[in-house]
Amino acid sequence: MMIYCTRIEYKRKAPENAQGQTREIVSMSKTILITGCSSGIGRQLAVRLKERGHRVYASARSLDKIVTLGELGIVPLTLDVTSAASIEQALQTVAANGDRIEWLINNAGYGAMGPLAEMPQAEIERQFATNLYGPLALVRALVPSMKENGGGKIINIGSVSGILVTPFSGIYCATKAALHAASDALRMELAPFGIDVVVIQPGAIESEFGSNAEASLARTFGSGSLYSEVKDGVLKRARASQNNPTPTAEFVEELIGVIEKKHSPSVARIGNGSRAMPLVANWVPIPLRDFVLGRSFHLNRLK
Repeated sequence: MMIYCTRIEYKRKAPENAQGQTREIVSMSKTILITGCSSGIGRQLAVRLKERGHRVYASARSLDKIVTLGELGIVPLTLDVTSAASIEQALQTVAANGDRIEWLINNAGYGAMGPLAEMPQAEIERQFATNLYGPLALVRALVPSMKENGGGKIINIGSVSGILVTPFSGIYCATKAALHAASDALRMELAPFGIDVVVIQPGAIESEFGSNAEASLARTFGSGSLYSEVKDGVLKRARASQNNPTPTAEFVEELIGVIEKKHSPSVARIGNGSRAMPLVANWVPIPLRDFVLGRSFHLNRLK
């Protein structure tokens, strides 16, 4: 016989907004699975959601990087979102604990920078596997139990990079745009089952993304590249997310405010640049936008 977590309703007073106003958020204790918790956003999100009374499964490919979360009452879980076997094993562990995932937060992500025409096939596939196929595999695995349980919530962490495409990040932008589109379809298709789908589109957030993206250039940007003369522009794009980023803790608090709402918005943009970049994408004429971005990342030097 399975024993499921008891749902406990509680209330909290949200932090004051810019006008000094506050709003009360009513939420309930949920059993939550978060991917990509080895560091940064995922790790802090797991800690804060646990502190707020939720039952949290924090996952990562390497258990060594998250095992200490167990000391906080969080359940560390080995999970590689690109592996069907790993997903199945992880969810079997959840079931063996007598739990049922009510909220899924697809946070795991990977970005390799470099010229699109020279991007190695393996790097293209790895980005799609991590940023799109993995989240969808978890959705497919969890939707039946969510429906049986009367509903649930899926939070997909996209990016404003999926709205405003920039040079030297083409595949990463493509994976996030695809995740946004897939989320739109899921939102409509799962609504009849009481399953909400929320897309978070962060701007620049303090994380290890910039250093990881820069490290990826060792695999994607060779000395014989057609863009060798503008390597500084490629490096600039790799580091862009860490130029004046929103602190991780601030991002996490705003994110929790969004996902804990009884009726979360379909799309939420959080962090530095998360509102300005879509405005540029939607309102600046394409020739002007291409010119500005080309100069920003030094493509004009190749002419």
